[in-house]
Amino acid sequence: MPLPLYLLAMAVFAMGTSEFMLAGLLPDIASDLDVTVATAGGLTSAFAIGMMVGAPLVAALARNWSRRSSLLGFILVFAAAHVVGAVTTSFPVLFATRAVAALANAGFLAVALTAGAALVPPDRKGRALAVLLSGTTAATIAGVPGGSVLGTLLGWRAAFWAVAALCLPAALGILKGIPAGRVKEGTKGVPTLRAELARLTGRRLVLAMVLAALVNAATFASFTFLAPVVTGTAGLGEWWIPVVLVLFGAGSFVGVTAAGRLSDGRPGPVIAVGGPLLLLGWPALAVLADGPVALLTLVFVQGALSFALGGTLITQVLYAAAGAPTMAGSYATAALNVGAAIGPLIAASTLGTGFGNLGPLWASGLLVAIALLIAFRFRTVVAARRSTEALG
Repeated sequence: MPLPLYLLAMAVFAMGTSEFMLAGLLPDIASDLDVTVATAGGLTSAFAIGMMVGAPLVAALARNWSRRSSLLGFILVFAAAHVVGAVTTSFPVLFATRAVAALANAGFLAVALTAGAALVPPDRKGRALAVLLSGTTAATIAGVPGGSVLGTLLGWRAAFWAVAALCLPAALGILKGIPAGRVKEGTKGVPTLRAELARLTGRRLVLAMVLAALVNAATFASFTFLAPVVTGTAGLGEWWIPVVLVLFGAGSFVGVTAAGRLSDGRPGPVIAVGGPLLLLGWPALAVLADGPVALLTLVFVQGALSFALGGTLITQVLYAAAGAPTMAGSYATAALNVGAAIGPLIAASTLGTGFGNLGPLWASGLLVAIALLIAFRFRTVVAARRSTEALG
């Protein structure tokens, strides 16, 4: 894999740290800003909604810009939003900074996915995506627990300052490692925006986006509210929160790495095997969460299965959007963040029910079940060979 791809992954690490670290900071944020934990969980949805809406919009605006300038601008805006978030005492302002950061992240990831896919041969998009997503999984292994530890020692604001600082070396890497050339509409091999948007009528692209959104919704539904499960249901101390997040991240890294080698040529088996296992895992975690050993084991397994299946489906979005070279990354980003937006909202609605802290885990199981039912109903589309005709 080319070096610029790893530089992009470094920036994705900084942004992934921000996106995921709230799972360990929500109780402190809620207490400091005098809101409920469920309300604080809306910060995750604000970020996801900003990315969901911003990805196609920002990608469309930036499609004729220099990729290096676009990526650099997005990550600097992202850093600035975290500086403001670190100093505010207002929940609405913090909420707004998450939306701004999300727009910057959306633009960055949309351009990065497209740029990353262009750096490798056409049949290795899955491996390129695995490298980029390794930045996210590294965030759950190191960045997110690190943010949780900082939050425990120095308060949640220190974690926001740390993310802003992480953006600086990533920005330098982009400046030094990403080519400055731009791709203009109308040049050879670059269709018009109208033609790229028309790809959204393709049945396989829509199906891949829906399935990816549902699986990601399941992932975020539980991940966002893992902290109360650790300290409440399992009865562990707050220092166990970063341990659980590390295990989830380690599983995610294993899953996305393994799937990266299969999602290019054999996505069907990953979906057929990983899907049912993921479906069984969320209820199993809900039933066994009061046992620390079972909790720690299943968190690792669910991290691996979630990212293996989710990464494979996002790869299929990129393949299905092959006729949209500048917008494909935004479609993948939108699919990811539709799920990341609705997952925590659905999970939060279960917290006030009889399920309590375990509600999000049951919600995750339901979301995966819906995804598998849809995949089974349209199994001939899912199993279609990758070709220009099949992808349209």
